Amino acid sequence: MSQKRFNIAGPCNSNEHYMLDPLRNIGKELINLIEQKDYFVLHAARQSGKTTLLLELVDKINAEGKYYALYCSLEKIQGITEAKEAMPEIIDALKIAFYRSNFPKGDMFAKEPSNIGFASLLQFELSKISKILDKPLVIFFDEADCLSNGTLITFLRQLREGFVSRARSPFVHSIALVGMRNIRDYKAHIRPDRETLGSASPFNIVTEAMTLENFTKDDVTELYNQHTTATEQVFEKDATQFIFEQTQGQPWLVNAIAREAVEKICKSDYSTVITQDIAKQAIQNIVLARGTHFDSLMERLKEERVRKVIQPLILGEDYTMDKSSDDYLYTRDLGIIRDSCDQIEPANPIYAELIVRSLNWNVQDILKTKYKDYDVPHYLKGGKINVNALLKDFQVFWRENSEIWIQRYKENFYQYDEAAPHLVIQAFLQRVINGGGHISREMALGTNRADICVEWENHKYPIELKIYKGVKTIKDSTEQILKYMDKVGSKEGWVVIFDRTPKKSWSKKLYVKEVKQSAGKKITIFGC
Repeated sequence: MSQKRFNIAGPCNSNEHYMLDPLRNIGKELINLIEQKDYFVLHAARQSGKTTLLLELVDKINAEGKYYALYCSLEKIQGITEAKEAMPEIIDALKIAFYRSNFPKGDMFAKEPSNIGFASLLQFELSKISKILDKPLVIFFDEADCLSNGTLITFLRQLREGFVSRARSPFVHSIALVGMRNIRDYKAHIRPDRETLGSASPFNIVTEAMTLENFTKDDVTELYNQHTTATEQVFEKDATQFIFEQTQGQPWLVNAIAREAVEKICKSDYSTVITQDIAKQAIQNIVLARGTHFDSLMERLKEERVRKVIQPLILGEDYTMDKSSDDYLYTRDLGIIRDSCDQIEPANPIYAELIVRSLNWNVQDILKTKYKDYDVPHYLKGGKINVNALLKDFQVFWRENSEIWIQRYKENFYQYDEAAPHLVIQAFLQRVINGGGHISREMALGTNRADICVEWENHKYPIELKIYKGVKTIKDSTEQILKYMDKVGSKEGWVVIFDRTPKKSWSKKLYVKEVKQSAGKKITIFGC
């Protein structure tokens, strides 16, 4: 038998991939919903194990023999907004699903041409097959949130009609709509077209919508131990802990880092121990590779609903977001953010890195080609980075280019102009340390700041980014950077304050101020 691998493409197969039991935490609850004849929603972020779970659950239900369980993907209907065109495609998707299932009489689904109109076709065909089958039918519609506009309305209305008529005429016993979004987003997607499903919709069950959780630290350890058992290659505890901290257990990331470390960095030499340094290199590699997982996730940054959450998050704006708002819930359900200790922050440090990199990639490219002096050798002295010289150069760069970049972020970069100062300086710093350093980013709503830590050869340089909001800004900055310095273990820290006061002269905006503290701590404040 060939060696199992860490899977990063498509559903997991226990014969080919290292994997955890996908039903370990949620299977019993899903079975209970089915037993109760519920129609429900299962949602989770992209590549978090939804399809793997569904296929496992379908096999389990069919093996037990009480129901016929059918898996049907609606992915191919994506982009078909006219219900007249989409409903026959949905019927075809179901025909293929029945064909693959090998249910007795399953091949009778939509076997004969029908003169039923598209607005009733799905309900009619599901009613017919429900009468023919000798067991109740359960359907899992995967990628259900691919449906939109008129297609979505017609699809849900027909399922609703079948649901409410089940007492008089056989219909599907239980249905799950599975995708990235919760049911409220199905309804929100309909409202702009001034159409509604009505209060009687069987999908108006937000309190019963289910979601998949990320891996716990124990889950990550168990997954990696499967590889160790099979190959004797060890993941050090520090490496596993670091991977969990960086991923917060996001399943695709956990697998991708392990795959990169084992197959690419170690070249499948199982005698090599996976250390924290190897894990760091693996993360850096997959971030720079910008695979489809990241591209599809970051594509969401262009959406207005997401931007309304992410832009203030980058700035660390000092206000409390309404956690019941559609914008917040939608962005959270996409897996981009999380609620941690009453703070809204990126879902994990890797996504924090990707959010900033995705929004300032063009700045980095321009710096690389037009400003070649802004690199590590220019600022290195005795193995340390001269941060003061670096930030003084940034002041000059910002004075000369701020208007251009703010306008570009407004017109070309999805209206992230409010966050332009934070994004440009991080591109500037990223360009500097690309030769072998690292930037750690901490951003969260309600903090009134964004913290970054430049790391270079075991030295840490904490920098706080703030927007000027009056005379208290410097006092607040001093208190906040001191806490961050303690956190990262540094006796020196820097604050960059962007003053966006209209018509204020650059001579007043640009300054350097040194503030010495007790215990030998020093803070340098740069006005921009």
